[in-house]
Amino acid sequence: MLAFLLAAGVIVVLPGPDTLVVVRSILVGGRRRGVAAVAGIQSGLVVWIVAAALGLAALLRASEIAFDVLRVAGAVYLVWLGVQSWRGRGDDRLAATRGGLLGTGFRGGLLSNLLNPKIGVFFVTFLPGFIPRGYPVAATTLLFGAVFVAINIAYQVLLVVLATRITGLMGRRSVRRRLERVTGAVLIGFGVRLATEG
Repeated sequence: MLAFLLAAGVIVVLPGPDTLVVVRSILVGGRRRGVAAVAGIQSGLVVWIVAAALGLAALLRASEIAFDVLRVAGAVYLVWLGVQSWRGRGDDRLAATRGGLLGTGFRGGLLSNLLNPKIGVFFVTFLPGFIPRGYPVAATTLLFGAVFVAINIAYQVLLVVLATRITGLMGRRSVRRRLERVTGAVLIGFGVRLATEG
């Protein structure tokens, strides 16, 4: 368990698309929308963990076509989020409308997570290495998955608190616009990388 906690902690703090969705949600809609994005991401993780415990993620890993379809869908979604962020104007009046169908909050966090097939593969390849010999695989996978989600929640709540304070101090429209452009560019980069990786 200690080895798993250390490894999971390192993996959780590495910045990725989920972190950017949380930051963008805060920029667009403040702390409440950032917390909603965190809830969406955790819901997506729960789906992947249950799928891994039931062996569905192993099926996804074995099916190259299913993996590629989900990978391309995830890449398109990340690029779409990046373009939406890039097109924003840093205007508070647009916060309520710019989220769009998929962009921020709970839905943005959930889709960012579910449309990333690497998370499913991650749980199939990462968790089994920590399951002690002779332990029930499904139950132990669920236990380790719950620990992973708890670590993830702690990190992302801290991110929301810190990012909210920072964005509160940097509430100027020009600063917000620059942050959205940077976030948009990085999201597009993640999308392109996901689309081009085999």
